[in-house]
Amino acid sequence: MLEVFSANNFILVFQLLYILTALGVVIVVISENRNPLKTIAWVLVLLLLPLVGLIFYYFFGEDHRKQRLISRKMHKRLNRKTLERTELKESLNPPVEYKGLINLLNKVNNCPLYGGNKITFYSDGESKFEALFEEIKKATKHIHLQYYIFMDDKIGHKVKDLLIEKAREGVEVRVLYDAMGAWKSKKKFYKEMEAGGVQVTPFLKVAFPILTSRVNYRNHRKVVVIDGEVGFMGGMNIADRYIEGNGSGIWRDSHFKLEGRAVHGLQTSFVIDWYASRNEFLTSNKYYPQLESKGNNLMQIATSGPTGEFKEIHQGIFQAITNAKEYIYIQTPYLIPTDALMLALQTAALSGVDVRIMIPQNSDTTFVQIASMSFIKDFLESKVKIHLFTAGFLHSKLMVIDDNLTITGSANMDVRSFEHNFEIDAFIYNRETALAAKNIFLDDMQCSDLIALETWNKRPRHKRFAESFLRLFTPLL
Repeated sequence: MLEVFSANNFILVFQLLYILTALGVVIVVISENRNPLKTIAWVLVLLLLPLVGLIFYYFFGEDHRKQRLISRKMHKRLNRKTLERTELKESLNPPVEYKGLINLLNKVNNCPLYGGNKITFYSDGESKFEALFEEIKKATKHIHLQYYIFMDDKIGHKVKDLLIEKAREGVEVRVLYDAMGAWKSKKKFYKEMEAGGVQVTPFLKVAFPILTSRVNYRNHRKVVVIDGEVGFMGGMNIADRYIEGNGSGIWRDSHFKLEGRAVHGLQTSFVIDWYASRNEFLTSNKYYPQLESKGNNLMQIATSGPTGEFKEIHQGIFQAITNAKEYIYIQTPYLIPTDALMLALQTAALSGVDVRIMIPQNSDTTFVQIASMSFIKDFLESKVKIHLFTAGFLHSKLMVIDDNLTITGSANMDVRSFEHNFEIDAFIYNRETALAAKNIFLDDMQCSDLIALETWNKRPRHKRFAESFLRLFTPLL
């Protein structure tokens, strides 16, 4: 009898503690003044899913936007060093139509406008890695390499062996990878690099994923800087799938090589992430050599993350969309737009701008893919054209506007990229580059199906219900 009484007391105490904890978390969520839809979603999860909801919140719900991985003083110091080394003798004469966008990015992200840049696009993994290997082999001073995913497959081992070779030649080699993005790669893979003289560091190391909420805040950037003179950025990780494909077919992605003064923007991004991960500040001017003009591209390198005061890339894209006059072409593997971006795109299309969004017909993430489909009808009814890429998996993150502006990098058109991940995008103000990006989109249109509203509305009810149901959780994805 006493044992039963004790067991009942334990259950009551546990239930009381859980209720108090859940109510405490609900109060915290409400007091953070988040988006009301996201707040309601989290409150429902916490109240309707006992214990599971609390665990889910701990992993994916905590808001770290007010925290900083690096102090404002240190951030300003880094940017000041960048500006000192890239000071131009001639005036840049930025395009008048993008003055507001340029000022916005400079104000919220401290990213200067760089002139004298050359852009080389790559639309397939083979050409991208061939160019990357070529530049790495030329390195004489340092190689800074950062990827969200660094697989220990065939292409990964080629990169590893080449980096070790350069380290043994006396080149400083630093590798920064995301602890969760590259979790499938064996520890031995990275230890071999370290044994070969490569400095290897995970970003936001997750030693015990089950005991931390860091799994929700990942570094999605893909950045390479070689001798402070040449850089690479875009959507491709280091993995065989970008050359050989996988179950989703060929992976169509976009990447580019950067030559010119904007390489210092990539360098600053890497140095900040390296400092945040290793507490080592790369202060030497050798990382910021004086650079000659390599081309006529004006550009800004914008970064964003969950610890910043603003949603920098999100705000930049919003400004660019609202400023469009003729067309907006977008490629993204995941389409879960914020309310602000959705309204901006719908408004642009309804006002006569040719708005086209290309997404993959088949995705590598089932839940996100189903949720993405729930937005298509709303877009179609607003005259936004949706293209389904059928020749494999479209992983490209590319936006081109009015033959003058190109936005490309690591950020997807989804809530996760804009609110949870550490991302990097280039805003490029140049007609020639915009036309090259536009041609990439137009070429991919040949392998895509344009969705008709009438056909879309005839899909089975169970599919539409599944999409609508998962859309309820899009603020949490």
